[in-house]
Amino acid sequence: MFLSRGYPNDLLDVVTQEVVTKRQIGFYKPILNKPMVNLADSHDVHTTITRTTFQQNNIFMKSFITTFTYDHSLIKDVLIHNWSIVMEDNLCHNMLPNTVNVVYKKGKSFKEILKYGCYDRNKKNRGKFVKIAGSVILGGCVFVAYELLSLRRSVTLDTQAVQQEKLKSYIYVQSVPLKEYESQGITWKMRKELHRAVRKLIEISARVLQRPYDERFSGFDLEDHECSPWILLKKTQSRDKDVRLQAVQELAGNHHWHDYQYRTVAQACDLKTLVGLARCKDVDLRFFLPPPPLPKVNHNYSTEDELRQLLASLPQSEVDQCVQFFTSLALRESSQSLAAQRGGLWCFGGNGLPYAQSLSNVPLEKVESFCLQALVEHSKVPSHCNKMVKNGSLQLLQKIYRLRRDSQKIQRNIVRIIGNLALHEHLHPAIIQSGWISLLVEMMKSPHIIQASHAARVFANMDRETVQEKYLDGVYVLHPQFRTSQPIKADVLFVHGLLGAAFKTWRQQDSDQSGNEGDSSEEEDYTECWPKTWLAADSPNLRIISVEYDTHLSDWRTKCPLENQRKSMVYRSRELLHKLKAAGIGDRPLVWVAHSMGGLLVKKMLVDAWKDPEMHPLINNTEGIVFYSVPHHGSHLAEYSINVRFLLFPSVEVKELSKDSPALKELNDDFLHLAKTKDFKLLSFTETLPTTIGSMIKLHVVPVESADLGVGDLIPVEVNHLNICKPNKKDSFLYQRTLEFIVGALGKSLKDK
Repeated sequence: MFLSRGYPNDLLDVVTQEVVTKRQIGFYKPILNKPMVNLADSHDVHTTITRTTFQQNNIFMKSFITTFTYDHSLIKDVLIHNWSIVMEDNLCHNMLPNTVNVVYKKGKSFKEILKYGCYDRNKKNRGKFVKIAGSVILGGCVFVAYELLSLRRSVTLDTQAVQQEKLKSYIYVQSVPLKEYESQGITWKMRKELHRAVRKLIEISARVLQRPYDERFSGFDLEDHECSPWILLKKTQSRDKDVRLQAVQELAGNHHWHDYQYRTVAQACDLKTLVGLARCKDVDLRFFLPPPPLPKVNHNYSTEDELRQLLASLPQSEVDQCVQFFTSLALRESSQSLAAQRGGLWCFGGNGLPYAQSLSNVPLEKVESFCLQALVEHSKVPSHCNKMVKNGSLQLLQKIYRLRRDSQKIQRNIVRIIGNLALHEHLHPAIIQSGWISLLVEMMKSPHIIQASHAARVFANMDRETVQEKYLDGVYVLHPQFRTSQPIKADVLFVHGLLGAAFKTWRQQDSDQSGNEGDSSEEEDYTECWPKTWLAADSPNLRIISVEYDTHLSDWRTKCPLENQRKSMVYRSRELLHKLKAAGIGDRPLVWVAHSMGGLLVKKMLVDAWKDPEMHPLINNTEGIVFYSVPHHGSHLAEYSINVRFLLFPSVEVKELSKDSPALKELNDDFLHLAKTKDFKLLSFTETLPTTIGSMIKLHVVPVESADLGVGDLIPVEVNHLNICKPNKKDSFLYQRTLEFIVGALGKSLKDK
């Protein structure tokens, strides 16, 4: 039978020999009395034995008795190897149930031995091992589960202790009652575990198959109110910049979360996300951790002493004479203030206290102003910034900021210093960790545009994700102060004049001068800076920037040894060009808006930029200029100041405004040549009313003939010199004509997509 099925030729001989040998030694008794047939004697086993012959001879049922020992490996391997062939043969398979049940010693039938092979003496040992190992593993699992449940029941949370430690550690814990958790039931727990397992499986499959992981599954095992913050936080870490920015916007747009969710985000988000949230409009203040509590006041060691110590710790080498001057001035005035507080006479006529300040102010505030002015100068030196932070300036400035909430000037000087420190990216973590972010966000929400703009400058310098430019000291962004989806297509730059400032020069005309005092609605709509309020609303695709620099009418005060040089138009032009280049001015189409002496400074900067190949983009992108009463040919104010110079001691700026000055004539000629070459669009406004100076003097600061540039449009306006750049309302001719000129000059750029 084995041979007829194509099994190995020697199998029958081996089996026969095994049976004969075992019979001879009496190892077993034959179970059937019929002799074993040697098919090799009567048939050609390779060709003549057919299925019919096999069936007729009934070899399998009568003549073929297979008896073998479990220690004969050859027969065992042959049978096991060929069993699949036996089972595939339907005839043989059907005959198996009808065969004689030959039972071997170990209780295995012939059919079972053929199917499973010979009895393995090691099987019993393996079974024992499996039983022992399984028992150990099962017992260990039960023990671990029992310990976990016991630990869960024994651990409790004292929420009152957590509440007391909030301010110290900034850790906010959401306390969930145990009963509420247990009341969910086993179905809820199983569902949570199933969701968690599915999420893990999806993560592993995405990692193995190297496919992008769908962020929607990040919170698959979380509740709805828990899911959103963590998904958005995960997106803020995406490699895709657009995904990060969109996630920050979605975070900032949530105003309905629970308090603990805002605190969770505040603790979990990184520095870039935190700055991005701060630059989102209408962001919830709960996203930002409160600053640490102020230390107890030490009456033996005042803030003045701390400021003096900080100033004394800063290096005096490798700085110009003005920084040294302001530092020594602050330290000297501190000593005088200390003597006055001890009962001495406060001498306001000493070296440095400005005459413009009121005698009613507290001397300590004046001393702090001097120290802060000195720190402003130091913060402009990069190497000094590191020293200031290392010596605790951030904490000290925050202390003064919070103690002087009633003094906007002191707060602005402090934030001005922070803005200078923010120019250095490696100092950003120190600024955030010291607790400044929440204070600056609160300041950005201030209704006072000046306060908000100072804070906006800090965040613009810290937001390296969306802002590539850097805004140095004196350069302020009026729009956009927040992150915006509007593409910025052009720039408008405002430059103030003599005794002006980046904000007050461009305020709406004061109500007591506009003739509409009784109109309460106009008082409510009054704006401190019309470029930020009106122009930004009418042209949201513009970036609006205002610059600031110090100017004086008189030198009747103690000044820095280099101040005369710094006041010159040559120096100011070089300094402002450096700042404007850092701010990215010249990278987009540009319109200049200037008042009074600021117009002369604009002309000087353009002429200097024309001579510098590196500044040619500034010239090529200049589309137009608006002049408000600019003294192209000099001013009467300079003549008046010179005539009374023994009283006023006219400053360098005033002297440069002398009528028919050779320097002014040369500057005007160079600018006209440049304007005609580059085809600048020009618009000039001129005053027609005299300006009151003091209580007795009235004069035309810039007469019409001096404001006439000779090219472009010249429009006389019935206002004085101070109000020529201050529209009394949004629909006034002065503002509408200015808006029309800006949009017309930038029309092509604003329409391009």
